[in-house]
Amino acid sequence: MKIVAIILLLVIVVALGRALLQLVRGGRSTQVVRALTLRVGLSIALFILLLIAYGMGWIHPNA
Repeated sequence: MKIVAIILLLVIVVALGRALLQLVRGGRSTQVVRALTLRVGLSIALFILLLIAYGMGWIHPNA
C-alpha cells in the first residue's frame, strides 16, 4: 500500500512539473489545463484510496 501511495505522489509531482513547463514555454492552454486536471484527479484518487485503506485496516496512523 505504501508503494502505491508513493508512486501516486510521484506521478502527481510529474504532472505538476509538466504543467509548469507547458506554462513557462507558452504552450497551448489546453495542455496546461489537461496536466492540472490530471494532477487534481490523481490527488483526489490518492485521498480516497488512503481513506479506504484506513477503513479496511491496511494502514494505521503513527501515534
